[in-house]
Amino acid sequence: MKRRWLVTLLGAAALVVWSLEPLGAQIGTVSEFLQRNLGLMSALAEPQVDLASFPAGNFKAVKPQEFDPGDTRLVQSAWLIGIGCPNDARIALPNPSFTGVGSFQPYQDSACAFSGDPGDNRNEGLLLAKTGPTNNFAAAVAELINVKGILVQELGYDIRKPVSPASPMGSHCGAGAPRFNVITSDGLFFVGCNSPPPTVQAVGNGWLRLRWNTTTFITGAVQRIVIVFDEGQDTGPDFFGAAILDNIDVNTVMVGRGATDAS
Repeated sequence: MKRRWLVTLLGAAALVVWSLEPLGAQIGTVSEFLQRNLGLMSALAEPQVDLASFPAGNFKAVKPQEFDPGDTRLVQSAWLIGIGCPNDARIALPNPSFTGVGSFQPYQDSACAFSGDPGDNRNEGLLLAKTGPTNNFAAAVAELINVKGILVQELGYDIRKPVSPASPMGSHCGAGAPRFNVITSDGLFFVGCNSPPPTVQAVGNGWLRLRWNTTTFITGAVQRIVIVFDEGQDTGPDFFGAAILDNIDVNTVMVGRGATDAS
């Protein structure tokens, strides 16, 4: 399907969307998609940051949240131990009698073997899940903390998925989710998991490293960046309704750990 830019003006803000055509059957019209996102972003309270401890523009955290105004309890966002992309892990091998551990062996995934969040020593990953249909007005989200005022040049994450973003195996990776919603002084921009195509795509043993050079299509000083997961079990090619991310990347700075409970 041909990819194209769609631009809608709402007031003074330009909303730039890349290839929303694959979303049509699940999300609705482009106008409905834009209205959903404007409503979601306005409903999410902007996190309060201690600027003395975390200076503005010093990206260091990703805060899981749930957007569920109908209290459906069908979405979840949380950092969990043991589900992330392993870049310095080990596996335990049994002793000959299988009564205990005989030895250890290093283990890592090549997608993230050479770089990741240096503070992640528990192999954490970000679980984003939406049970049920896409048209449920709810989403698993994660707010990127301390990005206000920056000029974004690169966005990305590692996703627990083999082969390619288009594969039906592993985490959901659609045109619309998981996506970055980026609000800047120039408007609202979207970067979906498989639309636009990533600038960098590294294939590992069960993970993909996806990175986007955003200098060509995201302009203005950042106000907020939120990862949104709002495609459910009725959306292919996987029909899974969940994704596991790690090493959330803003301008090559990566975060791979955080709170275990959404707020």
